[in-house]
Amino acid sequence: MMETVHILMVEDDAAMAAAVMEGLSQEGFAVDRAVDSLEARRYFSDKEYRVVILDRMLPGSLNGIDLARRFRSQRPSCGLLMLTALGTTGDKVDGLEAGADDYLVKPFDFDELLARIRAILRRQDGQSGPRQLQVGSLILDLQTKEARRDGKSIGLTAKEFHLLEYFMRHKGEVLSRTQLAADVWDIHFDTGTNVVDVYINFLRKKIDRDFHTKMLVTHIGQGYQLTEEANPSQAS
Repeated sequence: MMETVHILMVEDDAAMAAAVMEGLSQEGFAVDRAVDSLEARRYFSDKEYRVVILDRMLPGSLNGIDLARRFRSQRPSCGLLMLTALGTTGDKVDGLEAGADDYLVKPFDFDELLARIRAILRRQDGQSGPRQLQVGSLILDLQTKEARRDGKSIGLTAKEFHLLEYFMRHKGEVLSRTQLAADVWDIHFDTGTNVVDVYINFLRKKIDRDFHTKMLVTHIGQGYQLTEEANPSQAS
């Protein structure tokens, strides 16, 4: 069975968004809509999207350019398509330099939008980047979203997957709670929030609990580190 492609549309124009979402749904895509930057960030953190369609002018603290930069930093493989009424050469350059893969100006033809989305998906499927990340005996398949250690399958939630992917892309580095909160959750760090610690605990139980060698190390007062080899006493 062909995998359903999930798309996030960030657009505050309800009528235009409804028309686009209806057309994309008829083409077999699963589409969610966010009306502002805050809602967009929540959706993006909670679900795997292959493509995000971004308006530049949005209500909220962040505009489409800001979101493009954040989304590109959080998930480099996600396709970003700017769909906006701002159509000068300078506007397009700004969008593309912020990380957008493509830029389409309103008003637009739906068939052209569909063609550009499909082009982004083809480029993703043909990317020459690594299919897997590996640290020691731990392997993360970026296409199937599966994790294995010593050949044993490890089930991960979407957020656990993103957290582990981030650690593996920064293997050996000590990552602070502030850095993890900003880059994985896209939130400013709040000393009253323990979401990072909670998910570190979730992840540690899955990748370390059943193995003698512990990989996820706590550095008290500094942060966390994913390493190939650590003494069992270092992990907690």
